[in-house]
Amino acid sequence: MAPGCLCCVKYVMFLFNLLFWLCGCGLLGVAVWLSIAQSSFSASISSLSAANLVIMLGMVVMVTGFLGCLGAVKENKCLLLSFFIVLLIILLVELILLILFFVYTDKVSDNAKDDLRDGLRLYDAHNNVGLRNAWNIIQAEWECCGVIGYTDWHDALQEKRVPDLCCQQHYKECGRNSSSSLWAQGCYERVEEWLDDNKHLLGTIVMGVLVIQLLGMAFSMTLYQQIHRVEKYDA
Repeated sequence: MAPGCLCCVKYVMFLFNLLFWLCGCGLLGVAVWLSIAQSSFSASISSLSAANLVIMLGMVVMVTGFLGCLGAVKENKCLLLSFFIVLLIILLVELILLILFFVYTDKVSDNAKDDLRDGLRLYDAHNNVGLRNAWNIIQAEWECCGVIGYTDWHDALQEKRVPDLCCQQHYKECGRNSSSSLWAQGCYERVEEWLDDNKHLLGTIVMGVLVIQLLGMAFSMTLYQQIHRVEKYDA
């Protein structure tokens, strides 16, 4: 490979991984804020809460970006190989999760609905302001009520009432008024409709991420092989 092309690959890889590392820092910062200020947002399974998942993702992205940046700048074979292996593991995990998701779609859907229903029961708890605000925003913006329908709130709150933002004509205590017109559609169904309407965009994003990962692996192996050849030649 020509020295100019190798140098170009080196700095393109460095810039790519610098952005990757900065994204990881951003994710980690958001996750820490979510964990401290909005810890009550998580549903029934605290170990798999949104904050914990984002923290894990942010740390993985930061470590991967750091390995790529340092490996490219220092032209270090060990770091480049580590970067390649980490990306390969991430890619394999993504493919496995994708396959499992499609194989167990119904089970994943049922578990998600159950967890969301468990979250409804915490709506009135004093230490769950984040969860309450999240449901209010979702129901107001998506014009939906409950998980499958407004009766989910009756079961969760143990009385025939719903949050006021379930009302089509919103006013104070409208959720206790039996004559109020409520959003009939559940929020889970609304999310499914949104995903179906935007499946082409989501597919494009997934393919873009896949291409970026493959390019990162290709660049790291290219630099690794070139450094190996130079060391062999010098020896």
